[in-house]
Amino acid sequence: MDREQPPGTTHRVMRQDDNGNRFLLARGLDRAGAEALAAEFEARGHKQLYWVEPEDPAAPADPAGSADPA
Repeated sequence: MDREQPPGTTHRVMRQDDNGNRFLLARGLDRAGAEALAAEFEARGHKQLYWVEPEDPAAPADPAGSADPA
């Protein structure tokens, strides 16, 4: 169950590949935009996990510590 988010909360779209590596795909989106983008990636049929999470303004831009080179 999702916690209630304060108005103006931004969200990010994350991806996890087959090896367990996590990547930030997009950030600064509203919840609906982030969910739509995650659904678009999932519809492509890749065997990867996509999810949406609220951004913490105090957290670093890339919480996984790596970037997707592609």
